[in-house]
Amino acid sequence: MPTLGIDKNDHQAGKIRGKMLATLGAALDEINKEYLEDEHWREEEDIVERLENCKKQFLEYDNDKSGDLNIMDVKIMMEKLGQAKTHLEMKKMIAEVDTSNSGAINYKDFVQMMLGKKSSVLKLILIFEEKTKQQQKPQGLPPKRDLSSLP
Repeated sequence: MPTLGIDKNDHQAGKIRGKMLATLGAALDEINKEYLEDEHWREEEDIVERLENCKKQFLEYDNDKSGDLNIMDVKIMMEKLGQAKTHLEMKKMIAEVDTSNSGAINYKDFVQMMLGKKSSVLKLILIFEEKTKQQQKPQGLPPKRDLSSLP
């Protein structure tokens, strides 16, 4: 997958980043298309929605937009989820999912992990995080507050 390689002194880096994100998004869409065309995955329940959720999560956690979740991406992801892990634990989590032995999780590995039957620690944490996100959405009008209730 392409890397961004943005020069910090280049004032047009936003345009480059936008193009790279579009390229990465298109590459992930192509991989999703492969899964949709595969007979094994076509029979899965809500496969289109699940693939879109995988893409959204992958792009959210791929901080350098390299197309792989390296150890720093996994570290930042785990910290965001309140599940700080040691370097060795993260290496084990990546090795559990990484089929290419590259030391990083590519999008195909990520989708296999999320859609597959095998449970991994990373998959369980991401599923738990997704469920807690859905429960935290407030509904209705916000409660009325007065000055005495403010910190």
